[in-house]
Amino acid sequence: MTVAQSAKAFRTRSRRALLDGDLREALGRARGGFVEQRRAAFDALPEFESLRDAANEIREHTLSHLDYYLELYAANVEKNGGTVHWASTAEDMNRIVVDICRRAGAKMVTKGKSMVSEETDLHHALAAAGIERMETDLGEYIIQLADEPPSHIIAPAVHKTRAQITELFHRHHGRYGIETRAEDRTAIVAEARRVLREAFLSADVGITGANFLVAETGSNIIVTNEGNGDLTSCLPKVHIVTAGIEKVIPTLDDLSVFLRLLARSATGQEMSAYSTLYSGPARENDTDGPAEYHVVLLDNGRSTMLGNEFHEMLRCIRCGACLNHCPVYSHIGGHAYGWVYSGPMGSVLTPLFKGLDEAYDLPNACTLNGRCQEVCPMRIPLPSLLRRLRQRQVEARLTPARQRFALSLWSKLASRPRAYRFLTNASTRTLAWFGRRRGALRYLPAARAWTRGRDMPAPEGETFMTRWRKQGRAKP
Repeated sequence: MTVAQSAKAFRTRSRRALLDGDLREALGRARGGFVEQRRAAFDALPEFESLRDAANEIREHTLSHLDYYLELYAANVEKNGGTVHWASTAEDMNRIVVDICRRAGAKMVTKGKSMVSEETDLHHALAAAGIERMETDLGEYIIQLADEPPSHIIAPAVHKTRAQITELFHRHHGRYGIETRAEDRTAIVAEARRVLREAFLSADVGITGANFLVAETGSNIIVTNEGNGDLTSCLPKVHIVTAGIEKVIPTLDDLSVFLRLLARSATGQEMSAYSTLYSGPARENDTDGPAEYHVVLLDNGRSTMLGNEFHEMLRCIRCGACLNHCPVYSHIGGHAYGWVYSGPMGSVLTPLFKGLDEAYDLPNACTLNGRCQEVCPMRIPLPSLLRRLRQRQVEARLTPARQRFALSLWSKLASRPRAYRFLTNASTRTLAWFGRRRGALRYLPAARAWTRGRDMPAPEGETFMTRWRKQGRAKP
């Protein structure tokens, strides 16, 4: 995909999203809940800032010694009776998972929520191998029926209205003998539970993600509000954990710090309903649990971020707070971003994983208002990272020649104060004269994208610097 095609695709998806009334309704309803609940949760936590500091120290320490902690984690998984697989690329991870499923003779797999599996497009690899999958997270199950990617990192079906979900269930659940239409929330959940119970009991393999990997015990932890991760992990005879290499943390004490931040940042809860640790296959006297336990650790470009100018992105705990507070995401939703990661964090990760040219518009689709950095529990400087990506695009000459010329001209003007003041004063007076009757400008040659949908307020005739100097002289 060329830069022009990438930019056109993003803008087309964005325009379509802005005109989608159902999407606006769904996003508006979710946005208020996430933001207000998070604020209330942290207002009730006086030690919030100290927890953020502690979490960042733990993350930075771990990333500085990532090889050591990964080896320690792998050794403890093996000690517990599990098997660790290392995947350099998305294709490697998909091949490893499919091979495990084939050796187990799997016809059906249940899959708990795993953003890494969305990143690698695992569901297509399973389908190509003739293996049926059933998503067990309610949101993931809804978008599986709709044949859509997730639109939010913690609420994958946030873009769907209740009426749309009712229609999806009615269209797909007839084969299970369900003919009624589930229209209220309780009925929708009960209907999904009825269908998913059959999958839980018949699955040969369960695949889950991991919120964190604990090096000192070889454990992985799954955090959910539905219990689907527990059923997916315990009922099938084989359990496969898929996780990025950056998910490892040193100790269980460190885990307690992150758990206090994760749910509050994601959903505004003190703790999620289910937070479960798994450390291997079932032991001799265990009443349940898998006979085989596999962990697939994915790199897929993460190691190249270690120590470079984007390494701070590896601190991300995938809470979704930056999406919930982003004015751009809240208007266009996740699908406009074109890949599994959306919002501010996706605008950084997608160009790094997919290429600056393929995700050209994402670093530029940001107002740099800083709300994402303000609410990020890991203090990731997302606006700064987006500016660095823009700089890389300019250096790679991916930005249009006209835009590079404008930036070059601006740079020269900004470094020459007299010329800058002269031109800004002249342009301000000129625009004020043209807009004197209406108080606004209907058309600006250099800002057609703005004036196509709205008027540009006319300036009052003076620049800020001119008025500042006048006020300074007027002081006694």
